[in-house]
Formats: sequence, structure tokens, C-alpha cells
Amino acid sequence: MYKIIIIGLSFVFLTTNASAEEDSSIARGGKLYDKWFKVIDAEKPKDTHPSWPSSNTKKKDNATHRCKSCHGWDLMGKEGAYASGSYKTGIKGLRHLDGGSKDTVITAMKDATHGYSGKITVQDFNDLAMFVTKGQVDMDKIIDRESKQAKGGNVTKGSAYYNTVCSNCHDKSGKEPKDMPPLGALSNKNPWEVVHKIQNGQPDEDMPAMRAFGLQVTVDILAYLQTLPKE
Repeated sequence: MYKIIIIGLSFVFLTTNASAEEDSSIARGGKLYDKWFKVIDAEKPKDTHPSWPSSNTKKKDNATHRCKSCHGWDLMGKEGAYASGSYKTGIKGLRHLDGGSKDTVITAMKDATHGYSGKITVQDFNDLAMFVTKGQVDMDKIIDRESKQAKGGNVTKGSAYYNTVCSNCHDKSGKEPKDMPPLGALSNKNPWEVVHKIQNGQPDEDMPAMRAFGLQVTVDILAYLQTLPKE
């Protein structure tokens, strides 16, 4: 973003860091959406969230307190990837809040259904609202829902990004660390989660958020990950 100041007949270009600061807030909000209690180093919830649907008996305890567990990695809720499977809840997504009011989102997070008043800070509320209103990705534009394959990704570029950034922790094989599935398997099984984490990072880990580099970089990395070994 640039501001132009005219001094006589000269043009002076001043850069601002507003967009960069938005990206950092949005990325942190994305991590909070993933697992807020880990981001803020809070005690892991031991109870099942009071608003968790009784129809879903497959998930309980801290899993039911994660925003993504109700609204999905694709933020489409019952209309998206969580229309079926172990996270099926019948709860709607958040796509309608894309470009909406932060105040609306914050008010909802503080209501009786969500119950986050007193659990997270003003900054946490703001970052989460930034993610929901300004950080959403239209997943259907970059992932084919039926095949789960990346759309429009450049594998060659993705390889360069991955091997210079991601492989430092995940190894060139994508099989590190050992306490998680190989990236080749995860990216083909749940590409929506992988996109979310490439964009925003992993809660309470040193994984970098790639959001500031543009969505295409994330799509290229996903396309490359889907070529890695699944086992």
C-alpha cells in the first residue's frame, strides 16, 4: 500500500505497514480458530462444550472447544467438509461473515452459545474476528471438493517453496516430525486443514505463517505436498 505526497513537481512514495500488520493479526486469529487454548497457553478444556450437539458422540472434551470443530477448516460447517464424518454437527459455517463486521463476530463469541467471555483477551477476540471477516479463503476455488486435489497449483514452484522453508522441520520427504501423519497423506486426505495451517501456522509451534506471501504460494505448496509419499 502506498501514499503519494506531491511536493512541488516531485512525487514522494511512502510505504505503510498496515497490510502486514493485518496479516499478522489474521494469522494469529487463524491459529486461535484452530486451537485457541494452545495459542494462549491456557489449560486444556476437560469438559465437552455445553453447545456441542448431543447428536455427535464421536468427539468430546477439548476437541469440542475448537472453533474449527464446529465450523470446519473450510469455514463452511454443515455445507462443507463437515457435512459428514466424525465432525458432523449440523452447525452452519461462517462464510456469510466474510467481509462483515468484526463487532458482530465478537458479540457472537461472547454470547451464551459460544461462551468465550473471560476465557480470552480483547486482543484474542480482535484477532479471531479479523480472521473470520478478513482472512477467509474460498476453498472451493483452490481445492476440488470431489478429488481433494489442488486447483491451479504450480508443483515446481511449490517444490522450491517447500524445500527452502518447510523441509527444515518436515524433511524433504514430508515425514517429519514423527508424531504426525506424512504430509503426503494429510494433504490428500484433508487439504483444507493443510491450507489453513500453511496460511496461518501451527498453534504454539515455530511453523511460519505463509499468508503474507499471497494465496498462490499456499496453493503451489499444497500441489507439491500432494506428490509426496503417503507412507
